[in-house]
Amino acid sequence: MIVITGGAGFIGSAMIWELNRSGRDDIIVVDDLGLAATGKWKNLTGLSFTDFIHKDTFLNLVIENRLSEIQAIIHMGAISATTETDANLLMENNFRYSKELAIHCASNNIRFIYASSAATYGDGNKGYDDDEKNLDQLRPLNMYGYSKHLFDLWAKKQGILEQAAGLKFFNVYGPNEYHKEDMTSVVFKAFNQIMEKGTVKLFMSHRDDYRHGEQMRDFIYIKDCTAFMLWLLENRSAHGLFNVGTGQARSFNDLVNTTFSALGLAPDINYIPMPETLRDKYQYFTQAETGRLMSSGYTRPMTSLEDGIKEYVLGFLNTKNPHFEKDIP
Repeated sequence: MIVITGGAGFIGSAMIWELNRSGRDDIIVVDDLGLAATGKWKNLTGLSFTDFIHKDTFLNLVIENRLSEIQAIIHMGAISATTETDANLLMENNFRYSKELAIHCASNNIRFIYASSAATYGDGNKGYDDDEKNLDQLRPLNMYGYSKHLFDLWAKKQGILEQAAGLKFFNVYGPNEYHKEDMTSVVFKAFNQIMEKGTVKLFMSHRDDYRHGEQMRDFIYIKDCTAFMLWLLENRSAHGLFNVGTGQARSFNDLVNTTFSALGLAPDINYIPMPETLRDKYQYFTQAETGRLMSSGYTRPMTSLEDGIKEYVLGFLNTKNPHFEKDIP
């Protein structure tokens, strides 16, 4: 059996799709679905799995060592909002919960793959190198990033990273992110703004070295993330921290223009002031260094921004059913 925590979430449910596509449905989904109105449950409707367990119940099973026949735990469950202000809640969900799972996996020879975050890099002035020797130098800009960073540090100190794989996801976009509200990708937000008003709002730049809309991110399509995670399941010798990005930063202007192009429309962008509360915490440039990922033996090329957005917009967002289903190629 394969356990996926956060299995009803964005990356978790996409990983169920990836496993279904490879012929597997021996999957235990662990999550908290919350209110039905959020629509998170819809991510599971077209997928195949064996069982669903609430995240609190699952943690008790782990602590009491009442699990058996588990091949791997793919730990995507977390509070992922970079704007979350409850530090204790973040520590409980993103740090303590992860520690319990990691200890259980290490003690029982279970493959452990977990979500870290590019938010651990802070403002990027220390670069985006996933070499574990640089971990102590990183200074996250928000509590979410710190909770992820703290677990990375703990995992390194405890030797967990000598057998587990931690994934520093950059800016992921794609199907099944719809329940994330303010944390959805700019692609999703741009599509909906185009459909509603025909124009897209982007933040102005408040730095002289960046023009409006030329702030840059490493945008990665969800299918590239799940393909790498499947490879990690099949290649247990690959361990440590890995940046999960394309290795090529692109501007928000590029992203929005590509979204308009996928719909056959001329671009119309409205630049608005960035809120004062964000300006000191805003990253103007992120780009994954992917040397460790490639040197691990993983050879599949990443999807271009143009191809990823076109598939997302035309194959999912602009259709009657925008969710992953097990029969979708």
